[in-house]
Amino acid sequence: MLTKNQNITLKIDGMTAEGNGVGHFDGVAVFVPGSALGDELEVHIVKVKKTYAFGKILNIITPSADRISSDCNVSMKCGGCAYRHISYDAELQIKKQRVFDAFTRIGHFENPPLQNVVGSENQNHYRNKAQFPVGQDKNGNLEIGFYALGSHRIIPCKNCALQPKNFEDILTIVETWIEKNNVSVYSEETKTGLLRHIYIRRGHYSKEVMLCLVINGKSIPNEEHLINELKEKTDNFKTLVLNVNTKDTNVITGQECITLFGEGYITDTLCGLTFRISPLSFYQVNPPQAERLYTLGKEYAELTKDDVLLDLYCGTGTIGLTMANDVKKLVGVEIIPEAIEDAKKNAEINGIDNAEFICGDATKAAESLKKQGLSPSVVLVDPPRKGLTPDLISTIVEMNPTRVVYISCDPATLARDAAQFQSSGYALTRATPLDMFPRTAHVETVVLMSKVHTVANDKCFK
Repeated sequence: MLTKNQNITLKIDGMTAEGNGVGHFDGVAVFVPGSALGDELEVHIVKVKKTYAFGKILNIITPSADRISSDCNVSMKCGGCAYRHISYDAELQIKKQRVFDAFTRIGHFENPPLQNVVGSENQNHYRNKAQFPVGQDKNGNLEIGFYALGSHRIIPCKNCALQPKNFEDILTIVETWIEKNNVSVYSEETKTGLLRHIYIRRGHYSKEVMLCLVINGKSIPNEEHLINELKEKTDNFKTLVLNVNTKDTNVITGQECITLFGEGYITDTLCGLTFRISPLSFYQVNPPQAERLYTLGKEYAELTKDDVLLDLYCGTGTIGLTMANDVKKLVGVEIIPEAIEDAKKNAEINGIDNAEFICGDATKAAESLKKQGLSPSVVLVDPPRKGLTPDLISTIVEMNPTRVVYISCDPATLARDAAQFQSSGYALTRATPLDMFPRTAHVETVVLMSKVHTVANDKCFK
């Protein structure tokens, strides 16, 4: 019987969706952070449940062939990266296996048409966005970094390997401004203090830089000093924005933004189009990989000038607008008002006049559009991690598109939803995982569901 504080020898034979290794001891699954497939380890058991346990590595007896030395001294603490200790090829195989397992175990697809993972050219410095919590240690010293996994304890880090190198320089400028002006930092315990998060965005191609300070108030001291330092020491610094968040919440940003310098947004290009990026806009954090994602989605959609494209969860319109010139009409739906305004502006900036954007919940908006007689030939969905609602899938099916392109950030909900489409007459015909976030546990997948006459003829489904 496995017990807490017991030391065991364990062979890692699987990986979880979170990036933890898993081995089995006396029939009990033991999850071990920082382990690699094939590791033989001495493990200290820290928690025991009825059917599983958690352990930490005491000693690597025989390292996995995939194991490498991590190039980050906080990678096992901050919770951002899951795979800095294994080769990138091994990481891609783990991600492909995760998608395959979801399709077969959750969706019950027998032979899913899964392609190899599309890897990222850059595994470091690819993120164009970062949000750094600000706090104080027990001695009252300023801390800027990232939350430890599963907590709000700040792990100090200003030079994250996933982010552009000049983000560290910007953080240093802000840190100096904080100290020189005695800027108070927010305390989650007392709900007092001004500065909550430092939020930086950078155009991948334009190189334009935005600094957004998330504050518990509506103004900051000596803003001129901060602006002048940023203008002098930061290349392509375009705008400084305050985001007001005075609520007792874990949500990072509030709804109100106050521009102190510049236009309140930056611009960047994606698939040859220009996009406005404001603090509250959704924009892909790895643009070169996003271009591969969008190109793949467009290939799967097989668009023609006769097609009507319905883009659900359209965000600021990025993916739909990259396809607009290939269709008769684009209709985008997004629940966030600011994103819809950005989508409309993005269409205008790029001279696209066949796009309509609607603010609303995807499930309700799709039902309303169906009742109005919209009959899209292609539906594109890019939902959040929770996936689609059963009602939305039913509405899409009733709209009778010939093709549904599903872009997913969660293999489990994708497999679940694909199974519902399958049972409603849509065959899973193509599927490709794509690594948008190297060194993390996340994986995107692009799927094509094609309308078929009879489900019985589809041999992919058990």
